[in-house]
Amino acid sequence: MLEHIELFFKSIFIDNMVFAVFLGMCSYLAVSKKVATAVGLGAAVIFVLAVTVPLNWLLDKYLLQDGALGTWLGPEYADYNLGFLSFILFIATIATMVQLVEIIVEKFSPSLYNSLGIFLPLIAVNCAILGGSLFMQAREIETFGLALNYGVSSGIGWFLAILAIAAIREKIRYSNVPAPLRGLGITFIITGLMGIGFQSFGGMLTGGDDAAPVEETTAEKADLKKEIEEDEIDEKEISYNDAIQE
Repeated sequence: MLEHIELFFKSIFIDNMVFAVFLGMCSYLAVSKKVATAVGLGAAVIFVLAVTVPLNWLLDKYLLQDGALGTWLGPEYADYNLGFLSFILFIATIATMVQLVEIIVEKFSPSLYNSLGIFLPLIAVNCAILGGSLFMQAREIETFGLALNYGVSSGIGWFLAILAIAAIREKIRYSNVPAPLRGLGITFIITGLMGIGFQSFGGMLTGGDDAAPVEETTAEKADLKKEIEEDEIDEKEISYNDAIQE
């Protein structure tokens, strides 16, 4: 349970797709002028990540990993490695889900579909979506549940990022921003400050209990060093006494 909670908060705040690894920046900047549009795209990203990351985990576990075919097709297929198909299969899965999202949004919310424009189908090539599956593969997430958790939490992190910047951009539209910084200039500055704020949540996972073992280890090292010095002194005294007796 703790592993799920840690992965959830870490994916949202510390390893945020926008602020930590700068993925999905094109959509983040282009569709964050209005909160309503940002909410629609953010919800679509959450859905696509929540579906594609676990599906791609299954593909990686039972098809792409070295020896994966041998677990369900028989030992004669254990030597086959289909890892070179990772990009093709991951993108195919993502494109299928994005097409499904596009059909649903066009059917039930034509206004949102028109507001998102070209950026809705471009989710298929959004580096944040593909990055979620590739990070899942690189970090060797062990279970399907953790993969689902990672997909949902990564989507929520991207959603919070675009929602926050959209709300701020709506407010600063009526602010007296210096002329050279208007537009993308002030947006990048705000993004950097938000990134610093999100990174500060790292203390939730690294503070507290970690302090005691560090102090203990330091004390143990000091005691060990003292014992070594005392042993060296004793050895020198013994050698000196032996030399006198001779």
